[in-house]
Amino acid sequence: MQAEFTEAVQAVRPVNRSLAEVGQAHIDDLTKPRGSLGRLEELALKLYLIQEGAPSVDPMRIYTIAGDHGVNDEGVSLFPQEVTRQMILNFLNGGAGINVLAGTAGAQLYVVDAGACGGGFDEHPQLIQAKIAPGTANLAKGPAMTGEQSLQALLLGISLADRAAADGVRVLGTGDMGISNTTPSTALYCAYLGLAPEAMTGPGTGLDAKGVASKAEVVARGLAVNRAAVESGDPVAVLAALGGFEIAALAGLILGGAKNRQCVCVDGFISTAAYVAAWKICSAVEDYCVISHASAEPGHAEAVKALGLRPLLDLGFRLGEGTGAACAMYLVRSAADMYNKMATFSGAGVSEGGA
Repeated sequence: MQAEFTEAVQAVRPVNRSLAEVGQAHIDDLTKPRGSLGRLEELALKLYLIQEGAPSVDPMRIYTIAGDHGVNDEGVSLFPQEVTRQMILNFLNGGAGINVLAGTAGAQLYVVDAGACGGGFDEHPQLIQAKIAPGTANLAKGPAMTGEQSLQALLLGISLADRAAADGVRVLGTGDMGISNTTPSTALYCAYLGLAPEAMTGPGTGLDAKGVASKAEVVARGLAVNRAAVESGDPVAVLAALGGFEIAALAGLILGGAKNRQCVCVDGFISTAAYVAAWKICSAVEDYCVISHASAEPGHAEAVKALGLRPLLDLGFRLGEGTGAACAMYLVRSAADMYNKMATFSGAGVSEGGA
């Protein structure tokens, strides 16, 4: 597995920035004042560099990846662990927020069981059953995953990107489902970015101030008990110690998307933690990713600031599932249409404004 993973990571290449001048020249020639469509122009150029030409965004696909967490035993969520499994069924029945918003964005939706508690599910055309184990171990008492499990989850994510690429998918969206998964995500932010648990820990599913303080203490214990991994400088070891099956699979999805030159719309708090893991493994993934939205989970702003990135949207979302990624896909589609469908000054006979 290690050789397969190393080969995939080494296949990720930064975009060719020498092409930016040509792409930007076309954007500047569109019939509008230069820069007047703001970040939509930035997004169009990003797509141009990823695809090395006029951008095409369809088909688009969101993978909502599910897993459970042993740290749930520490009382870090208001919801019982059974909700993960119940929500997987809700996704498959078409009743969740991500079902609605993916449909609105015109994106395909697949649900992936990477590590939900319990056994398998009945077969469903939108379900990918790839359970690594029925939940992780408790990160507050030791490593959440073995090194082998972490690699398995990373390779699962890469395989999902490859499956999408084989189907012609140009744009990917990341989504998650896992009760208590803000806790491992918080621990990962702290370990990777040197941030404090007290500053990064938020209410998740709705904890009160006392619950948040207790959750921060659980994160601190997890960092302490896994100190060797945290201080190792090995991003995969950190991911194994503090992450989750769905988080590692999302990191793999991001790496695979970058390898395949797919644009990846990264969802909120959990997905951005997976992005940080992928970025630590291979910094070139930044060229292929957009942070879809500013999560209402308080630590997300600190993490994004530390990364030097700007989310596309700020809608007060904190649901996960890929809902923010679905909304960002509307902007991705808009940026591509702007690039491809607007008239140009040079072609339309419209006079450009003077200085």
